[in-house]
Amino acid sequence: MGQENGYGDLEKQMLILHDHEEKHFMSSEIVRDVILGVSDGLTVPFALAAGLSGADVNSSIILIAGIAEVAAGAISMGLGGYLAAKSEEDHYKKELKREQDEIIAVPDIEAAEVAEILSQYGVEAHEYGPVVNALRRNPQAWLDFMMKFELGLDKPDPMRALQSAMTIAFSYVCGGLVPLLPYMLIPIATKAVLASVVVTIVALLIFGFAKGHFTGTQPFKSAFQTALIGAIASAAAYSIAKLFQSFH
Repeated sequence: MGQENGYGDLEKQMLILHDHEEKHFMSSEIVRDVILGVSDGLTVPFALAAGLSGADVNSSIILIAGIAEVAAGAISMGLGGYLAAKSEEDHYKKELKREQDEIIAVPDIEAAEVAEILSQYGVEAHEYGPVVNALRRNPQAWLDFMMKFELGLDKPDPMRALQSAMTIAFSYVCGGLVPLLPYMLIPIATKAVLASVVVTIVALLIFGFAKGHFTGTQPFKSAFQTALIGAIASAAAYSIAKLFQSFH
């Protein structure tokens, strides 16, 4: 009778899980890559264009320099994202092999570590004993448990490195073209820089708001901070260019 009730409770829990849809945004790594690419793409070419405008360079030269910077920045940022993801993957494989060897060489110590982890969640000895024994009968599940709960490592996606590189590079290009658009349309740099400031600040506000929405922070605060950083960077570049121009 008790066993039947146990199965009934289990079936009821499975039905509850089936009917329950959690509203979590799962692609946090992609969001992080997009934020990294767009934020740098909006800020760096914006500051470069503002700085060159401060040196009284015409729009065509600013545009050529800006496009070159966007191309180089996208490659550099994409490569950085690729290498970072590959490093995480290599680290995971190294720790996986070490944990695998320890489960074979010192199973009792590893089992004790499982018990210690479960006890940290308030599970009593008489409750985690069967769990430890069940894991010892299933080495792969035991290994997965140790990787996740002892080391805090999730198995990386094999395509993660390439995906990260492409996402960051594409996001950088998308962000980088925004401050350069006015220079494509307005031949006079002093006028183009004003249009670039307005367009880029608006883009930074929109991007900052979206970033705040997806990351769970205050959207309006995020929008203000993002726009402020971009404005400071461009103002600094413009001022430095004007300062050096005054010495020549």
